[in-house]
Amino acid sequence: MSFEEIKKEAASQWQAMQNSPRPRILIGTATCGMAAGAETILEALNTELAKNNIKADIVQVGCIGLCYAEPLIEVIKPGKPSVFYGNLTPEIVAEVVRDWLAGDNPRPDLAMGTRGEGTLEGIPKLFELPVLKPQVRIVLRNCGNIDPANIGHYIANGGYEGFIKALKMKPQEIIDEMKKSGLRGRGGAGFPTGMKWQFCHDAPGTIKYIVCNADEGDPGAFMDRAVMEGDPHAVLEGMLIGAYAIGASEGYVYIRAEYPLAIKRLIVALKQMEECGLLGDNILGSGFNFHIKIKEGAGAFVCGEETALMASIEGNRGMPRSRPPFPAQSGLWGKPTNINNVETWANVSAILQKSASWFASYGTEKSKGTKTFSLVGKVVRTGLIEVPMGISLREIIYGIGGGILGGKKYKATQTGGPSGGCLPTSFLDSPVDYESLAAAGSIVGSGGMVVMDETTCMVDVARYFLNFTQSESCGKCVMCRLGTKQMLDILQDIVNGKGRAGDIELLQEIGDAVKNGSLCALGGTAPNPVLTTIRYFRDEYEAHINEKRCPALACQALVSYYIIPEKCQGCGICARACTSEAIKGGKRMVHVIDQSKCAKCGTCLDVCPAKFSAVAISSGAPVKAPAEPVPVGGKA
Repeated sequence: MSFEEIKKEAASQWQAMQNSPRPRILIGTATCGMAAGAETILEALNTELAKNNIKADIVQVGCIGLCYAEPLIEVIKPGKPSVFYGNLTPEIVAEVVRDWLAGDNPRPDLAMGTRGEGTLEGIPKLFELPVLKPQVRIVLRNCGNIDPANIGHYIANGGYEGFIKALKMKPQEIIDEMKKSGLRGRGGAGFPTGMKWQFCHDAPGTIKYIVCNADEGDPGAFMDRAVMEGDPHAVLEGMLIGAYAIGASEGYVYIRAEYPLAIKRLIVALKQMEECGLLGDNILGSGFNFHIKIKEGAGAFVCGEETALMASIEGNRGMPRSRPPFPAQSGLWGKPTNINNVETWANVSAILQKSASWFASYGTEKSKGTKTFSLVGKVVRTGLIEVPMGISLREIIYGIGGGILGGKKYKATQTGGPSGGCLPTSFLDSPVDYESLAAAGSIVGSGGMVVMDETTCMVDVARYFLNFTQSESCGKCVMCRLGTKQMLDILQDIVNGKGRAGDIELLQEIGDAVKNGSLCALGGTAPNPVLTTIRYFRDEYEAHINEKRCPALACQALVSYYIIPEKCQGCGICARACTSEAIKGGKRMVHVIDQSKCAKCGTCLDVCPAKFSAVAISSGAPVKAPAEPVPVGGKA
């Protein structure tokens, strides 16, 4: 069967589904949806549909990006706009099925938004909501809209048209199109994709390799996982195009074993490609041969670095090597190899389908296109977003993200994962692109974005990220192995109240040495969280060291809990909850916390009734409080 016949059949089936008289329900079953209870919602849907004698088609889709609203469904009733419902429970599902599918009430009080032609009173258009309106979905174009396990859905929505177009072009023409698009590697370094392909294309040799780096390891990052779970064919089509352009006949998807759902969907997608003649020998009769294998990694963060990744594929310990030679000249088994990450490959297929100039119309002069980010932390609307390069942090955090949780004060945003930096309030209106973030001491990275509020201790944040990179260091470089350990020891002392004069300067000195003396990007960027927090939050370091005080009240060793005599009503709730038996006091007695026994767990603060708010926390000099319990309303 030719591709045109495959495309025609896929389009016919897709149209039949769209025009079906039966209702259709799309349910997000990516990892975020499953973690939020999508399986329970799926069961509830089947139960309620049967109870109401409704025949409907249920389609499992990927993550549309609204992770804060999972579990989430889209209900498509024939002749009506589709309606999204989020934060579902089995009880809400029962109401939606009864009132909307079996009746005529779309339940505006439960709905998030609609899409499609027409409107429903009281329900806004989904893509007009602040969380979605600023977004431009190129990489995420199909996520949440198609069944990722059905290649027909992908083809019916323009899938593999970019590859078909590529087959009619010369390899150099494809590479020139990539250069014209301005696409830069989305894995962190931001190296121009077209130039990278050119190097590999020009390298001598008949055996060349293509690699997809899916070893996403940054804490708080899940962009690549979501794309592979929601639209695996977009990534694989990009690899096909890249392989044809550089002359590769074999490719690898290097993915961490901790992504079982993504692996499952990739395996299904590869099988479907082979069945459709889009993978293997003599693809679509073109004479082009290409095979893809999946290589599962054991979760080593350093294997995100391309030379360590290649060592792992070859069966060796994942450790970086010096460059040159670069992979484009000598990569897997000494052969020219091109490595791009998941998001880069997903962009490639869209660029070939629509054009380089279309892609370049988004973003900035030097940072073209869009970027996906995982927006997490102390922000109201967490999830997966895709925005044009150059958008400001403020637009992301307060527009798309809905601001800071609990109305608290914004403090900083960590971009680029453990290799990035922490940007304070003064950068809220700065553009998010490669150049601007680099100038601020951070990086775009793969796309992790962690938002922090006033309760976050920046010294402890630096300690957390350095602890991660230090434990993930392969140990090959002395500066990385020992330098990060020395920096971590100093940070541990500071958060434990043992900081000394000169520690800040010593951290900066060692940090610069680690950056300059490390072989790969792990060591070269590991000090970034420390150096940027010193640069922008030096006062917090000084408070920890000089005053033995944590301004954010977050470092356990530097805080103490106490009971305010004037507010305590002697209810005894805190004493009963205290596992270390540090709280003394009887009924109608003002309670007292024995600081020598206090484990500083904060349970007393959590359980004290809000109407009393008698438990407080302080840092620095001890707060004067009664040594022994006294009657409520009495005097110490």
